[in-house]
Amino acid sequence: MTGAGTPSAADAGRAIEGLPARIREAAPVVVVIGDLMLDRWWRGGSGRLSREAPAPVVDLVDRSDAPGGAANTAMNLAALGARVRLVGATGDDDAGERLRDVLATAGVDVSGVVLRPGRSTVMKTRIMADDQVLVRVDEGDVGVPTSEDEERLARAAVRALEGADALVVCDYGAATLHGAVRSRLAAATADGPRILTVVDAHDLAPWAALSPDVVTPNEAEAALLLRRSRSWPGVGPDRVGSFAAAADDLLSLSGARAVVVTLDRDGTIALTRDGEPFATLAHPAAEKFASGAGDTFTAALTAALASGATLPVATVVAQHAADVVVGRFGTAVCSTTDLQARVSLDGPVAIGADELAQRLAEERGDGRRIVFTNGCFDVLHRGHTSYLRQAKALGDVLVVAINSDESVRRLKGPERPINTAADRASVLASLECVDLVTVFETDTPIPLLESLTPDVYVKGGDYSPEMLTETPVVRGYGGEVRIVDYVPSHSTTSMVERIRSRREDPVS
Repeated sequence: MTGAGTPSAADAGRAIEGLPARIREAAPVVVVIGDLMLDRWWRGGSGRLSREAPAPVVDLVDRSDAPGGAANTAMNLAALGARVRLVGATGDDDAGERLRDVLATAGVDVSGVVLRPGRSTVMKTRIMADDQVLVRVDEGDVGVPTSEDEERLARAAVRALEGADALVVCDYGAATLHGAVRSRLAAATADGPRILTVVDAHDLAPWAALSPDVVTPNEAEAALLLRRSRSWPGVGPDRVGSFAAAADDLLSLSGARAVVVTLDRDGTIALTRDGEPFATLAHPAAEKFASGAGDTFTAALTAALASGATLPVATVVAQHAADVVVGRFGTAVCSTTDLQARVSLDGPVAIGADELAQRLAEERGDGRRIVFTNGCFDVLHRGHTSYLRQAKALGDVLVVAINSDESVRRLKGPERPINTAADRASVLASLECVDLVTVFETDTPIPLLESLTPDVYVKGGDYSPEMLTETPVVRGYGGEVRIVDYVPSHSTTSMVERIRSRREDPVS
């Protein structure tokens, strides 16, 4: 695994933007071993209740199947350009055949998938009415494998590791990877050439013997591991801070070189033995669309690390990949094209007022709290980034509206702006805490506020709400005005003046 030091912002931006193509060019060989399942999604509308029981009647209009569990991780890796070898077990039934066919069509090598005669493939069927999951039906044989099945799986795993660049273990507690499989994996990775090893497991403790490079627990899985530590006080209101404070215990108990805790709406926190914690922010979506996002995150993180990325860069890219799939229906994958579009620094990033209104209506419909702020943001500095991070913490979606070039000239004088609106928007959009950027032509954002009606209007500086002309408008529609901390000595005007004075002074 490449070092975990945090790169400069410019270097990180270039590394992130170029990584999707780099993964596809490198085409790392990745072995995925774990619990396989078939996800089924049944969708329809519902406008009446059943006479037999107080339950909605779903008029079924669509059915779709997708590989789930470790098979979803394999699908995402293949979509990103990795050469994937999958090891796991299915029943010798129609569902197992369907699962293997979908995987093979996607380019996944399924020669390591073991068929268990007399057993049924695990399936999870979600029945949806009008984009709301009503019920999930789980079926299939998750019993303990026989000693013969274990031996077949262990042989398949060792064979698949030959010449591989990375190993991903997906252990969801279905007993597939217990006993001989786990011990043979540990022996194979210890005796052979060292390869990148990533573990995604409900219970990480048994995998410490594998000495993973990275483990990727979610909040519940990290908390389960930490319950083995007497010093663990539990998860506090600041979830990122809680796990950052427990870094030593997480690393020790997991046996890993790095722990990346995924915290859904709060993003991730990456912890290493020799570096500062590194956090990413998520761009939230409705939970009903979040099936398999953890698999996508693990897949993208592995592909990035196997292609030479540093841990911070790989974590940011993996967060982007997860953000792609949580906005989609069902068990989805993130392709190279999807990821490239998500991380690209090129092209226009500011969206128009009409599109912005539509996007915010969708976010509101999913229960998101909208935060809005505005400014020129001509030369981005610490004062800006500090208050933008604080603004993001006040809600779910942060909208930043920037003055157009002509508007800046009217407000600041003919020599401003230093940077064009397109450049200013691009820099702001690259910040993890910023979700949406728009440009407005007026001297104040009041017309935008009236049309968008954000839940919170934020300004940074030494204002009070009563000093702002926007306050009556926001309070008039029931919104909230918040002033966040002022960072002294960090104004764009003073910064520009200092730069100009230094340029005019002769060099002694």
